[in-house]
Amino acid sequence: MARTAVTVNTFTPTAGLTDPAGTTADATNDHVVTGVPLEELVLRFANTNGSDRVATIKAGDNPPALRAGQGDIAITVPATTGVMWAGPFESGRFAQADGSLEIDLATSFAGTVTAFRIPRTA
Repeated sequence: MARTAVTVNTFTPTAGLTDPAGTTADATNDHVVTGVPLEELVLRFANTNGSDRVATIKAGDNPPALRAGQGDIAITVPATTGVMWAGPFESGRFAQADGSLEIDLATSFAGTVTAFRIPRTA
């Protein structure tokens, strides 16, 4: 089954960014972020479930992720109104063969996943 795509919200140096709603959490399909350098990516997980839930950043494919053997990162998101931030990510550890980042959510994870791109300035 295809993963649910997370919309990427890009900060701009002069205009900033209004707080986006995020992508609704889908624990059955899990999620994927595409089209952004992982070193410029920050994720926000918001959990509305009554219990703590875990969001897992999946290790990448080797190659291109030569450090994929270090494994996944599990982020515990607190219950009810919990918010956790993660990133930026190392492509050498987390990039999938197509350059994407995969996120698995624990069963009953409810809330949102929001992706932010903070581009490097010239």
